[in-house]
Amino acid sequence: MKKQLKSMVIAATLALATITATAQTTADLQNLTLSLNTFWNGATTTPSISTSGIFTSGNCVFSNKFNGSFGGYWESGWSYSNLKDSTTAGSGNQYSVRSAVGYTNSTIYSIGKGGSKLKFNAAAIGKQMAGFYVNNNTYAAISMRDGDMFGKKFGGVSGNDPDYFKLKIQKYFGGVLGIDSVTFYLADYRFTNNTQDYIVKTWQYINLQSLGNVDSLIFTLSSSDNGAFGMNTPSYFCLDDFITLNNLVGFNKIQNFDNVIFVYPNPFQNQITISSTGAFTKVEIINNLGELLITSENNFINLSDLSIGIYFIKIYNNAQLISIKKIIKN
Repeated sequence: MKKQLKSMVIAATLALATITATAQTTADLQNLTLSLNTFWNGATTTPSISTSGIFTSGNCVFSNKFNGSFGGYWESGWSYSNLKDSTTAGSGNQYSVRSAVGYTNSTIYSIGKGGSKLKFNAAAIGKQMAGFYVNNNTYAAISMRDGDMFGKKFGGVSGNDPDYFKLKIQKYFGGVLGIDSVTFYLADYRFTNNTQDYIVKTWQYINLQSLGNVDSLIFTLSSSDNGAFGMNTPSYFCLDDFITLNNLVGFNKIQNFDNVIFVYPNPFQNQITISSTGAFTKVEIINNLGELLITSENNFINLSDLSIGIYFIKIYNNAQLISIKKIIKN
């Protein structure tokens, strides 16, 4: 039985790898170039000049606006970076990601501001999007964790304040803004049990397939912490490995097999959360030998008793296995 379970995990992983290799294009930003420990924000050699421009990766077209006023600053849209500062607080560190590196330890990742739009080239426009990986910007994450001169410490003095920092993604199709949206909480302190509160600090996958056909996307940030001039939480997030689907056949296969399930944080330390765009009734945690360790019907699973290492989650809807995901405890 152990060998059979292990074989199922390996076969499912290989099947998904085959699908993604033939049906997807990934904007991993590694086609861009930067000197070590630098970033690009649209500025020219004369920072007092305002510019508007783009950069591209995969099928994605990222827009940028740099304002030359007040010595020059990044006004809106996207920038990209290879900075590795995950600890310095303040707006001077607005071009860093909380995990210090891009998804899968890649060197370059992008930073978006609230209200940023993402367009696609001819190969992807009008088709379904698979999804992308998201993380907190270091400046925003530390502001939420500790508070600063503008934003509050999430949870407040008691730890009970129901704070949140939310990313909302909507599509444009045929020039019309879609009603449906996909949301993801970059920080969530609304739990009754404060031990479940979190600020994301590792790369997490966001599935976009439910949006259907897409011409472009708009990313909106909102927070529980607001003042007279709007949101107090720094309006930044980080994006990497945006996956576009090249044909509808690939979309159907992936949708039916795996990408409706989200597991976070990953890597984790004590607890994981499971959410899904569809139904699931049971999950099983197995080790890399295929041995069943835990069975649960809950969205929140305490894994504090597990040793550091790699595990797999098998997710069922009734008797049907609908997903297998790898998780890492560190």
